Amino acid sequence: MSLATRQFETASSPHLKPKTSVSKVMAQVLLALIPGIAIYVALFGWGVISNILIATIAAIVFEAGMLKLRNKPVAPHLADLSAVVTAVLLAIAIPAASPWWLVVVGIFFSIVIAKQLYGGLGYNPFNPAMVGYVVLLLCFPIEMTQWQAPLSYIATEQQACVTLAGTLQQVFVEAACAADAWTAATVLDTARTALSQGLSVISSEPSGHIASLGYEWVAVAWGLGGLWLWWRGIIGWHIPVGMIGAIALLAALGWWIAPERLLSPQIHLLSGATLLGAFFIATDPVSACTTVKGRVIYGFLIGALVYIIRSWGGYPDAVAFAVLLANLAAPTIDYYSKPKVFGYQ
Repeated sequence: MSLATRQFETASSPHLKPKTSVSKVMAQVLLALIPGIAIYVALFGWGVISNILIATIAAIVFEAGMLKLRNKPVAPHLADLSAVVTAVLLAIAIPAASPWWLVVVGIFFSIVIAKQLYGGLGYNPFNPAMVGYVVLLLCFPIEMTQWQAPLSYIATEQQACVTLAGTLQQVFVEAACAADAWTAATVLDTARTALSQGLSVISSEPSGHIASLGYEWVAVAWGLGGLWLWWRGIIGWHIPVGMIGAIALLAALGWWIAPERLLSPQIHLLSGATLLGAFFIATDPVSACTTVKGRVIYGFLIGALVYIIRSWGGYPDAVAFAVLLANLAAPTIDYYSKPKVFGYQ
């Protein structure tokens, strides 16, 4: 066969094999979450594991079902692990040992409504996990405020409530104990309650703790996992620095002006979902800004919104609302922060 008639195999661009893939990126995000999950389990028991397992199974089922309805190949899309990451993020963002139906409802809105109905991964304008979280917070406010106290703070006679058997009963049947036996208000909830009663927020800060009764160590673990992602090149520094910097700056200023009415910087940084949001949620590459300058502005906007809503809004934590509002602003921020094209002024 002559060279002219020989058939060569051709392939569409790009012709260079990428160094990474969506599945590899998502796998590293899951690895970075392991230290925080481990500390969560050590301090608070099995509830978060229950959340994660239920959320993951529900996410895979909903993702597969929607892909079938859309006539898309199921296996390749499930293999990218994006649904699993969404499930884990929602599972650790809601109270541990949440009822199974609460987790399933949140995942339904995250996967079906916020992701697949917009076209799947890469087309969703909003962070799917935060959409599910906000729906749960608005529709089921009581269940979403039942945060578990650390195991060391639960009375000996109530320890059966947070064992593996007690957790499974709480999740799938009904609570074995009254909620006040194993739950406790977070420092952000306590501060809001104190202000509503005309008290100082200083009285609500837990003594002997950096920020919030065990949750501060979980937050530190999220931060270390996020730094590992940055070191691996999975995320950039722009959004986390912008968000954390905005919260720290505004909190320091507010605490200096009115320490009796505004919480200290360490409470803001190590309570709630601040570090989880800064490294794992706000950095979602699909719904966040894409330009370098835009990512800094985007992160700063989220941090400012978190501080404003926490200090004067109707909800003690505000990361989900801030991220979704910033998602709306991301296209505009990108438009006005585009780098100049070489050769043009």
